[in-house]
Amino acid sequence: MAAAREKGKAVWKSVKGESQSPFVLGSIVRIFMENFLTYTVCEVYPGPNLNVVLGANGTGKSSIVCAICLGLAGKPSFLGRVDKIGLFVKQGCMKGVVEIELFKSPANIIITREIYVVSNSSVWFINREPATLKTVEEQIAALNIQVDNLCQFLPQDKVGEFTKLSKTELLEATEKSIGSPEMYQFHCELKNYREKERELENLCREKTTSLEKMKQRVERYKQDVDRYHECKRHVDLIEMLERKRPWVEYENVREQHEEAKQNRNQVKKELKSLKEMQAPWTKKIEEAEENLKSLDMKTRDNAAEIRSISQKCKEKQDALEMKDKQIEEINQAFRMKKDEETNRQKKIYQTQKIIQEWQNELDTMAVCENLQPQIDAINTELKELQEERVNIDNDVNDLRAEKTNQEREKKRIIDRLGQLNNIMHMKEENLKMRFRDTHSAIMWLRKNKDKFKKRTCEPMMLEINVKDSRHAKYIENHISSNDMRAFVFECQEDMETFLVEMRDHQKLIVNAVCAPAESCAENLPSRPIEELHQYGFYSYLRELFDAPHPVMSYLCSQYRVHDVPVGTEKTRDMIERVIQETNLRQMYTAEERYVIKVSSYTKQSLSSNTCLREAQFLTTSVDTDEREQLENQQQDINNTLKSLDARLTVLFDRQKLLEHKDNKLRQEKKALLERGNQRRQLESKIGVKYDSLRQLEQDAIDLEKEFQLANVKIKEINKQKAGLVSELMHLIKRIIPLNIVKVALALQITRMTAEKNRLQSEYKAGTVQLRAAQQRFHELDHKKQLLYEKCVELMKQARQVCRLGPGQDFPEEFQVAFQTLPDTLEEIDAFLNEEKTRASCFTGLSASVVEEYNKQTQEIQQLTEYLEGKKNELNNYKQNISQVKEKWLSLLKVMIEQINGKFSKFFSSMQCVGEVDLHMENEEEYEKYGIRIRVKFHSSTELHELTPYHQSGGEKTVSTMLYLMALQELNRCPFRVVDEINQVRINSAVLLFLCTDAYDIVERTDFFFSFQGMDPVNERRVFEMVVETACKKRTSQYFFITPKLLQNLTYNDKMTVLFVYNGPFMLETHKWNIKDMRRRQRRLTKMTE
Repeated sequence: MAAAREKGKAVWKSVKGESQSPFVLGSIVRIFMENFLTYTVCEVYPGPNLNVVLGANGTGKSSIVCAICLGLAGKPSFLGRVDKIGLFVKQGCMKGVVEIELFKSPANIIITREIYVVSNSSVWFINREPATLKTVEEQIAALNIQVDNLCQFLPQDKVGEFTKLSKTELLEATEKSIGSPEMYQFHCELKNYREKERELENLCREKTTSLEKMKQRVERYKQDVDRYHECKRHVDLIEMLERKRPWVEYENVREQHEEAKQNRNQVKKELKSLKEMQAPWTKKIEEAEENLKSLDMKTRDNAAEIRSISQKCKEKQDALEMKDKQIEEINQAFRMKKDEETNRQKKIYQTQKIIQEWQNELDTMAVCENLQPQIDAINTELKELQEERVNIDNDVNDLRAEKTNQEREKKRIIDRLGQLNNIMHMKEENLKMRFRDTHSAIMWLRKNKDKFKKRTCEPMMLEINVKDSRHAKYIENHISSNDMRAFVFECQEDMETFLVEMRDHQKLIVNAVCAPAESCAENLPSRPIEELHQYGFYSYLRELFDAPHPVMSYLCSQYRVHDVPVGTEKTRDMIERVIQETNLRQMYTAEERYVIKVSSYTKQSLSSNTCLREAQFLTTSVDTDEREQLENQQQDINNTLKSLDARLTVLFDRQKLLEHKDNKLRQEKKALLERGNQRRQLESKIGVKYDSLRQLEQDAIDLEKEFQLANVKIKEINKQKAGLVSELMHLIKRIIPLNIVKVALALQITRMTAEKNRLQSEYKAGTVQLRAAQQRFHELDHKKQLLYEKCVELMKQARQVCRLGPGQDFPEEFQVAFQTLPDTLEEIDAFLNEEKTRASCFTGLSASVVEEYNKQTQEIQQLTEYLEGKKNELNNYKQNISQVKEKWLSLLKVMIEQINGKFSKFFSSMQCVGEVDLHMENEEEYEKYGIRIRVKFHSSTELHELTPYHQSGGEKTVSTMLYLMALQELNRCPFRVVDEINQVRINSAVLLFLCTDAYDIVERTDFFFSFQGMDPVNERRVFEMVVETACKKRTSQYFFITPKLLQNLTYNDKMTVLFVYNGPFMLETHKWNIKDMRRRQRRLTKMTE
């Protein structure tokens, strides 16, 4: 029946037949939408058979399809519109609801989905109880509902994709849609079994190859193993010989040790008897040595005392020498006084002689003339020159200070201009990377500005300077990218000259615009910005940036930047009120752009908003006013510096002239002063000499007095020398007796030493034999010790070779083995060399050969067992594949025969030919099985496979519709949805076309066009087939969405027609009265008759 939502939004009307077939399990009984797409509140009650949803384009038919898909756990991407679920909520609302009621006995299932915009999430309910998405999907799957299967659910934006399905995809979709549950399961099992079978076949093939290679390798190893064992026998014999050899060597050394021990003991007895014979002579020699020691002690004590007295004598002698030096120093000092007095007398004589000469010269010198007036005149002139030079110096300093200040200011301006130029350089580099042709055009324009009559401006992205970089995004979003890189001219002729040069001659792709003939740069906005402050607006776009006059004039004319306000988040929060009260056509909030259009028919305002993209070109800006002002200041400073340099040059020339004149006057003054000062200088020099003479006369030395003082000092020193001599004589008297004792002791030591030597000579004759015996004893003892150490070392080596631990007895097996081997070192070495020579013949062998042989043998056994198991597993898979394949093919062939029968019947009724068959490239490649649709629409052509490219649009539409109809009677699913399959709708939000006059890109919005997918004859035939098929008893529910129907179509009582009316001027739902409408229809019919 009809359901409606509030206040003139939509009205639904359902017309049903008299009888109503029962719903099948899973059919849709009710659809409820709240704040969903175009609907505020809407409730739809579809019929159990064919439901034709009819309504004009844009009224909301596909919104019902979206509600069915999303309400049954479908993903937004499947609808082909948007990916975010939150975008399906009605604009301005924060929450939307979709509720689907599905038929099930004894109680229906109600699935509710609440959609939240902020979090872009959903909350699910089953029969008003909270549930998870997984639970909902399980419930829907249990009812065999597949909204992601194009054979069951074909939304408007996915119609074209049906013909793009591959044969394999079409088979799987058909299996899911109408096949029994086990059919698709069998198909999946076959693919999995086949994949496993391929893996096992490859594995068995690889393992069999590996096994053969391993067996061949083992055969090669076997010969090496036999040779290794033969070599091992020789090596073992060598090892046993090497073990016995140290024991034989040890036994030989032990016998030598015993022999040396016996010889040493015998020599020891002989040495003892010889020592007893030498004992008396030894005692006498020892007594002589004791006497010598006593005499030596006395001699040392005497010598120590003599050294002490000698040291004191030396000290006294050193003191006497020191006194002699003091006397010599006193005499030297007196001689120096005497020489000094002689020199003084000579200086006095020379000074008196010089004074006499100067006095004679002074007497002969004439009286000096009066030169003071001339000197005063020169001083006056010098004073005037000095004053003038000071004034010039002050002027020069002032000019230099001013020049320094000007140069400092010039440097500051140059630095600032450099910074501004760097910013411009950055902007130019950004433009160069993105638009190389435009940059080349800029370089040409800067060199050829003289070719244009009026002012030319470089691309706007370089000329526009945003006052605050945060506002750059508003300017870039408002001005198109093509205009941002467009050159601006003040006259059309200049622009044409530029474009001819760029496009025709240099083949560059550039944009250019012409500013209006009448300037628009000073246009006033429609209202003062103060009136818009209450809505959060703070400025118009024009006030956010600076630009040259032609650029600003063009932007005001073309983009009305003087009348587009910029707001804040406050504006965004109250945007509906702003649109209603301000009648603005464009505006900006903090992050969005709003465009308001008024319908030419209904006068209703339509608004659209877009998010602002980030600024790319205007984030860095240059203040052109500041730059121009700085350049003017730089020019003024350059002029000032030139003027200052000229004035300084004049002053420097005057300074040189005054300096030359000053030097000349000073030389004249100097000559006059020298003439007047010569007599005074001579008198002054004579006075100085008289002072020097008086000083010399005062510095006279009394030599007699100095002589007497020197004699007194010498006498005192001589007295001290006499005392030192007396002490020295006393010490000499003490040392003489000590020297006599020293001589006596030396004689006694000589006699005692001679006695000792005599005794030692007599003793030496008797000790020769003793020493020989001692030498022999030491040699034998040393030999015995070496042999003992060698025995210990050989024992240690022998035990180590035999690997015997401490305290371990010699093994019996070694004793038995040693008995069969030679007993001498020579025989052992000969036998050992022979065996080593034999063993060396077996080269390139090691224990790893045996290990590898055993390892390979074991791996062969393991691999053989593993391969046998995999072959058994492969046979099992082949048996499973054979069983499942037989079941699957039997079901599949029956299904395809049924589809082919229906499909061929439908095509025959249209005087066309259509077939559906099973396609396979390889019988064993189950994943490549598919359904092939072949059609023929003209008697003169052959059957051709249905592809996205061979058939026309109408032929593909008819084929798709008839294939779906063939599935309808076989359908196992509860319902099927086909959205506008007979219409192809192209919605282009923005179409761009070239404006040939201005070479500019212009935007156009909301441009729609559509074309018919099928001709009326085919459309009528297809519709009749849909009605006939979908209205049969016990068929599944069918939703057919279309914007129009042909006249005089065949209808069925079981079908339901749902009319969708949507618009601001529609009658409200509660005012509908079907009876009044029918009466009005009958009355109009009578009036027509």
